[in-house]
Amino acid sequence: MTAGGKPTSEAWRTAALTLIQSESTLTLATAGQSGPWSAPVYFVCLDGRFFFFSSPESRHIRQATTAGEASASLFHQADTWQDLRGIQMAGTIERIRSVSLSMKVLATYLKRFPFTRSFFPENTPPDLDTFFSTFKARLYAFTPADMYYVDNRFGFGSRYRVCWKAGTPAIGRCGD
Repeated sequence: MTAGGKPTSEAWRTAALTLIQSESTLTLATAGQSGPWSAPVYFVCLDGRFFFFSSPESRHIRQATTAGEASASLFHQADTWQDLRGIQMAGTIERIRSVSLSMKVLATYLKRFPFTRSFFPENTPPDLDTFFSTFKARLYAFTPADMYYVDNRFGFGSRYRVCWKAGTPAIGRCGD
């Protein structure tokens, strides 16, 4: 895992991807005239973007779309500082209007969160209209522009800047 006592790029990549794949909640942070705000959302990560459902009237969506920027984090629940690890990101939030992409995300969402199947009528295939009308929610994507992975297992305050591009699930060190 380490080369000369320091984590290798591959160790950082593996740890960051494992964390993203193992966690289910993304915390979005925004700011606006009404002040700063944060909101936890369930997410699925596809093609380098973090997809979630939210109300278009929610404070975090209104602030993010007005400001044109947001930040997000996800983290492992740790009981000691040595186990603290997480992802810190800055980027943008956009509403997804593509039906084909929305259906792909919904299918992934249903696999990741099987309990959401109960939101749809029995013996009918899940559809976006039912989901949207039931929850008054729409599909959004957080697209990171800047990302850091923090992992105290590699030493207190160990942080790694990650190049993360929409359209690719790969993760790598910037400049590699």
